[in-house]
Amino acid sequence: MAQLLRVQNFGISSDGFGAGADQSMERPFGHADPGNLLSWAFATASWNYRSDAGGSRGLDDYFTRDYARNIGAEIMGRNKFGPQRGPWQDHEWQGWWGDEPPFHTPVFVMTHHTRPSFTLSDTTFHFVDADPATVLEQARDAAQGKDVRLGGGAATIREFLDADLVDTLHITVAPVKLGSGTRLWHSPDELLDRFHLDVVPSPSGVTHHLFWRK
Repeated sequence: MAQLLRVQNFGISSDGFGAGADQSMERPFGHADPGNLLSWAFATASWNYRSDAGGSRGLDDYFTRDYARNIGAEIMGRNKFGPQRGPWQDHEWQGWWGDEPPFHTPVFVMTHHTRPSFTLSDTTFHFVDADPATVLEQARDAAQGKDVRLGGGAATIREFLDADLVDTLHITVAPVKLGSGTRLWHSPDELLDRFHLDVVPSPSGVTHHLFWRK
């Protein structure tokens, strides 16, 4: 069975932005409120960081549970790992997620400024300066036959779309406008030359966009 490159549970605004402008250590999503983009997932019973026994079931919870299914490695852009730009000034800082990152697989961080790999819990971060096809090859090797998740941000997803490497996408569109930031698309119609699309509204207010290759 072929190893797929999958975008999953990636939240954007109704005007197509995956994050706002002016990212900082205190604001990973820039001027955007991550709650506006991801509240549908936060509210589910299967949300990774839930500390209680509550949460919603149904469509949104299905997608939240599906996040880790058959994933053997993750690829992300440097801006998803952290807000630093240029050469690394602080190797002690090891990402937004604390000592228990939610990935549970090898993670390949795309950056022009490499640094040594490190491991937190069951997640090892590798920092790779290479084109999308080369990074995907490395991630597939590490995934040991499982699929690879393309975690974002929006600019990194666009790189892999432009290289025609993405097999499936699950994009959630929230009913909020950002006006600026990192854009995934102007319209989902941009992908219809290569992908089938199903659009499924959720009671939570988001719309799930499901793409798979033609």
